[in-house]
Amino acid sequence: MDFELRRAREKLEKEQRERKEKARLKVQKEKKAKEESQKQREAIEAAQRFRRIDAANAQLKADQQMQESLLAGRGIVFYRLLEAVPLQGSGDKIKLPPSCFTQLSDQGAFDKGPLYFQLSLVHAEDDGDKQGTTHSGVLEFTADDGSVGLPPHVWNNLFSEGTVESPLVEVRYVWLPKGTYAKLQPERVGFSDLPNHKAILETSLRQHATLSRGDILMVNYGELAYKLRVLELKPSSTVSVLETDIEVDIVDPDKASEKTDEHVLIPLVVGISQIGTVDEGKFVYYKFSIDNGTWEKISTGNSNVEVKLESETDSGDTDLFISRHPLIFPTRHQHEWSSHDIGSKTLILSSKDKIFGAGTYSIGIYGFKGMTRYKISVMVQDNLNQKLGQQASSSMSSTEMDTEQCRNCKHYIPSRTIALHEAYCGRHNIVCQHVGCGVVLRIEESKNHIHCDRCGQAFQRVELEKHMKVFHEPLHCPCGIILEKEQMVEHQGSVCPLRLITCRFCGDMVPAGSSAMDVRDKMKGLSEHESICGSRTAPCDSCGRSVMLKDMDIHLIAVHQKG
Repeated sequence: MDFELRRAREKLEKEQRERKEKARLKVQKEKKAKEESQKQREAIEAAQRFRRIDAANAQLKADQQMQESLLAGRGIVFYRLLEAVPLQGSGDKIKLPPSCFTQLSDQGAFDKGPLYFQLSLVHAEDDGDKQGTTHSGVLEFTADDGSVGLPPHVWNNLFSEGTVESPLVEVRYVWLPKGTYAKLQPERVGFSDLPNHKAILETSLRQHATLSRGDILMVNYGELAYKLRVLELKPSSTVSVLETDIEVDIVDPDKASEKTDEHVLIPLVVGISQIGTVDEGKFVYYKFSIDNGTWEKISTGNSNVEVKLESETDSGDTDLFISRHPLIFPTRHQHEWSSHDIGSKTLILSSKDKIFGAGTYSIGIYGFKGMTRYKISVMVQDNLNQKLGQQASSSMSSTEMDTEQCRNCKHYIPSRTIALHEAYCGRHNIVCQHVGCGVVLRIEESKNHIHCDRCGQAFQRVELEKHMKVFHEPLHCPCGIILEKEQMVEHQGSVCPLRLITCRFCGDMVPAGSSAMDVRDKMKGLSEHESICGSRTAPCDSCGRSVMLKDMDIHLIAVHQKG
């Protein structure tokens, strides 16, 4: 009996413990559920609070951007994200889609003068952060919808090298003040050596609508390109350069950033020689000047200028080229004077040369073969001794009138010694039988005397290799044509579209370009540049009417009867 009661009591106690444990676990579960529910409610409330804050910040940022756009655009708001595509051309004028024209026109932007835009690069991976900003004008509204055409100037200033294809660009309309001052710095030396370099810069800026501090401006002069960094602008960090006069300062390049470049003119003083070295295929340039006093002396025929290049021929050879400014860097096929002799070379510039006169000249020393050490000098020499020698020679010949012609060398010899001369001449001298040559040579020298099979020029056998390379090796003109040296010199001096000419309207040295597109301009003989440059207007001095520069002469004759 007692045993059964004990078992029943133990069973009851066990059941009570199990019920208490279940009750305790249920309470803990309910408490945990309440805590998790509370956390979820707090997380939802925090997320909603953050969304409200983000929305408020976004609205505030949008309001600020709207205010900035209103201020920057003087009441006109224009903002687009467009895909950038490269555009061939010069200057900083971009192409926009036709839809942009409609949006700007509806706001009256065209009534406020030229259009200017701020362009900023947008990286998707940077959550919309903009990297790189520049400014531009607009060329036309013919780009594909959703894209913007960027010329090289804008592209290079906006993007870094290796930029992904088709990047997104933020285009925003802005108002810009007219520029009054700009400070520019070339990235390398040599820009200040260009003749009238500020006029060249002015010609380049005519293709631009804006300038921004930090931008790189590319200025072309013939085949040369100079990069100028914009250091300072007034009255703002970005200005308009349309229809305004800007004071420009050009500072020297940083010495730390100067690059070794062959297109640098080294001053050469007349009467003082300089020593240097030149590598094969490279140029070293010098410049010297002939002042008015020296030219007066030369123009009388009493003096001439001797340019002498002494080269060491052990390991190399050089060529010598001279040009008169504005051609500041003579080349193998653009020059006025040249010498291709092996070893030392001398060029004599006298008053008989029509292009020689007072002015500045450039000397180009070209490394024809190997590294060559040289000494270059420019001397002004008197001709008095030479004239006295010529007078003595002519007076002597006039007294010896009794002469006969040698049957071998064809020279006239005094009759009393003709027999002796012919005997000696026949044994030791030989006449070159090449058509048009007839030079008399010593027999031992005749073995080295040869003529070019292509042009007939006479020279020593050791000079054949250099002659063929200099005069008959095909040369490639940057315009694409291939010619030999003589034809190339004529081509680049008269018909090459890349040759430099003096514009009759702006006075700058500019590439001639192809012939003018307009038939009337072509009949006037205007180059491509002159046709465009002459389209600028200027007030007539007589009536004040605005007339295109290229039509000013016709206007003066037709309206004012001035020839």
